[in-house]
Amino acid sequence: MPPIIVLALGALAAGAIVSRVVKEVRRINSELDRAKTGRAIDPVRREVLRTLRRDPRSGWPPPTR
Repeated sequence: MPPIIVLALGALAAGAIVSRVVKEVRRINSELDRAKTGRAIDPVRREVLRTLRRDPRSGWPPPTR
């Protein structure tokens, strides 16, 4: 196979790989941006959640620092 065709196919493959990587990076960044702006737990529903209470006999769970 002539070297020019091999180089052309290599350049085409490299372009396809770069295109895929750029697309994936943009997808991941958009997910991270959505996660950064959103809240994990709605403040109104947070009051409904139960919290841990210390067991008077064993002292478990240990105090948080």
